[in-house]
Amino acid sequence: MKTGEVEKGVVPIENSIEGPVGVTLDLLAQDYHLHIEDEIILPISHNLLVNKGVTMEELDSVYSHAQPLAQCRIFLEKLGLRTHSTSSTAAAARFIKGKRNAAAIGTRRAAELYGLEIIARDIQDFAHNMTRFIVLAQEDHTLTGKDKTSIVFSLSDDCPGGLYDILGLFAAENINLTKVESRPTKQGLGKYIFFVDFKGHRREDKVDNIIQMIKEKTPFLKVLGSYPNESEIFNQK
Repeated sequence: MKTGEVEKGVVPIENSIEGPVGVTLDLLAQDYHLHIEDEIILPISHNLLVNKGVTMEELDSVYSHAQPLAQCRIFLEKLGLRTHSTSSTAAAARFIKGKRNAAAIGTRRAAELYGLEIIARDIQDFAHNMTRFIVLAQEDHTLTGKDKTSIVFSLSDDCPGGLYDILGLFAAENINLTKVESRPTKQGLGKYIFFVDFKGHRREDKVDNIIQMIKEKTPFLKVLGSYPNESEIFNQK
């Protein structure tokens, strides 16, 4: 999307077991000028993949992306397997091809693509494992009436009660916050930026007024986008 080769992209931003996906938050805040157009919430089931005929007793290592490894930590500790991080679950499945002592955490599709077997299914540590993905595009979504807005901002160094002042703006307008998350700025200990999700669309007057007030109170504010609130829809199912 940054180069114009594709129109949209989908990336994970939050998991019900492991929490926020830090690299996604960092890239949104600092490296890319893209907007959140939508969100998708999916149940996540992890499988342990091995080469055909391999048994549990032959394994000593497991490969996968850092998130699945963390989401299956208890299962892997019980097996006593050494963990190795890869760029993706697909990369892990590809890497272990032909290695009898190594397993990968991946999908059924990855097992099919690389000729692997699923030796254990649903190995995540908690049954209700959900991941929230966001759809990134050049523009965010039009107003639907059931929307959510995401912003990121920083505070002045000499601003006691600064976060309280910002969050109080939402309370004064009776706007519900759905998420508050802090991330280090990478510029020193104790320096943070704050991600806030809240109900409403940036084109609504009271939301726009709050955004303008936050701009006046903070040295940095970025509106990541307004989009349909899938979290609310999903929780009603």
